[in-house]
Order: sequence, then C-alpha cells, then structure tokens
Amino acid sequence: MTSADGEATRDRILRAAAGLLESEGREAVSTRAVSAAAGVQAPTLYRLFGDMTGLLDAVAAYGFEQYLRDKRAMGETDDPVADLRRGWDLHVEFGLARPAFYVLMYGNGRRADESAAGRDATAILHRLVGRVAAAGRLTMSVERAARLSHATAVGVVLTLIATPEAERDHSLSGLARDAVLRTLVDDAVSAPGDGVAPVVGRAVALREALRGGDEGAGTPLTAAERALLEQWLDRLAGEA
Repeated sequence: MTSADGEATRDRILRAAAGLLESEGREAVSTRAVSAAAGVQAPTLYRLFGDMTGLLDAVAAYGFEQYLRDKRAMGETDDPVADLRRGWDLHVEFGLARPAFYVLMYGNGRRADESAAGRDATAILHRLVGRVAAAGRLTMSVERAARLSHATAVGVVLTLIATPEAERDHSLSGLARDAVLRTLVDDAVSAPGDGVAPVVGRAVALREALRGGDEGAGTPLTAAERALLEQWLDRLAGEA
C-alpha cells in the first residue's frame, strides 16, 4: 500500500467513525462497526490507529479541526478582553453544534491536553488570556485564569448538552461568561481599595512578558535571577 493509499484509507476510517459518532453516539463507535462502515478489516484499523483509544483521539481531532480553524481565523483586535469574549462564544457554539464530538473531547473526565487537538485549543486560550495579562488587566496568573475560563465554559456546554433542547436556557452561557470576565479582568489603574490591587495586574503583565520568549530573553538577568524573579511574580499574582 502506497503512502497516498494509506492516507486515503485513514481518512475513510475517520469519516466512517465520525459519522457513527454523530448519528448514533459514542457507543456505536466500535471496531466492528467502524471497520464495516469504512469497508476495511479490523487489522487495518489497528495498524493505522494502534487501538480504539488512538482512533477516538483521531476522531476527536478530526471533528475538532473545524473549531480550531474558526479559532485561528478569529483574528485579534486591539481589545484583548473582547477577543477573549468572542473566544468563549465560539467555544460554546461549537459544543452545541457538534455535541458528540464535544463530549468525546471534554466529557468522561478526559483532560483536553491528552490529544493534539486539545493541546492546540489550550494554546489558543492561553494566547487570548496572555494578551489580557500583557495589557495589565488580568487579576490572577495566566495559568489560573485559563483554567477558570476553561472549566467554567466546559461546565456550561456540558450542562446545556445534557438539557433537552426545548428546555435549554441559552442565556446561561452569557451569564457565566460575564461572571468569569468580571473575575478575571480588572483595570490596571484601579484606585487603592477598589477591586484587585494594581500590583497584581502589573505582576501578571511582567510575568507574561518574561514568559514571552524573545522579550524575556533580553533581560539583563542571570538564569538564577530570572527564576527567582518569576517565583516572586507568581507569588504576587496569586499562583503559589
């Protein structure tokens, strides 16, 4: 079998598994059903994907690719908070449009970073949150803010998916999104005693600049000094 033949067979298997997942649910995605739908023998499936876990990871990535393309195409404006808001809305829209893929990706206690698609999505979220931090408007560390945003969004989507469509309260997403943003975002010029202390936003912004590769590498600090500074900034940002 040539490389092109192998890719064509792999794509046919993925399409068959994705079709079964969307039409009949996760339980329908078995070795026997996928092999029959794709017109291949089970050994071919195992040779290309290793095992059922490998196939399911590939199916999740396959279904998630449209979401990732939309995320990447979203672009950036000069308002990082508005971009973060749009990222949330896109996440929810994808989950409700393709619930079977979403549950495969985020349900059953699976970590998003267990697959390449999940790692890509996590990197995009960190980029969105990091821009808020770089603007001095984040009230906590980037890692903690990303975890809070992700956990809340996933909880909202899974709750809506589990609710019969006629009974869904779609305003729940907007309420949760705005509550998270009120927690994550603060003006760096807040007056003393109003909201989060300005030093937190500045510490997070500096920590993100140091994390940013070339900019951080240009600081006149030794590796040990930089590590110590990062530890202090993490403490000020609330990331113990």
